[in-house]
Amino acid sequence: MSSISATEFEFKLPRGLVDPDGAIHQAGRMRLATAKDEMLVQKNYQAQDNETYGTLVMLSQVITTLGTLKELTPELLENLFSLDLAYLQEFYNRINQSGQAHVPVQCPTCRQQFAVEFALSGE
Repeated sequence: MSSISATEFEFKLPRGLVDPDGAIHQAGRMRLATAKDEMLVQKNYQAQDNETYGTLVMLSQVITTLGTLKELTPELLENLFSLDLAYLQEFYNRINQSGQAHVPVQCPTCRQQFAVEFALSGE
């Protein structure tokens, strides 16, 4: 996983999305999710009835490019292979920290750097 910026990350799908013209798209970029993205998923009537469709709605918001595709829709992402969908879900969770918060720290004595997880309010 390489970072383009502090909020956007490159990925490569194991199989690739086949578009309506038969072209395969594997390399892409995903940005961090925002509160607005979450609200769009909650407002989508299909996502309310189907959790997997909610995943497609979210991915359509946070994937900024995939191959030569600049605009992704949930309907287009319905054509993802299962392996690629699982990959994108894991990638999404990884870059959005899976609900865990880590803080980079440095030991004042030995100067070794490491990450420390802290509990969020209410946990």
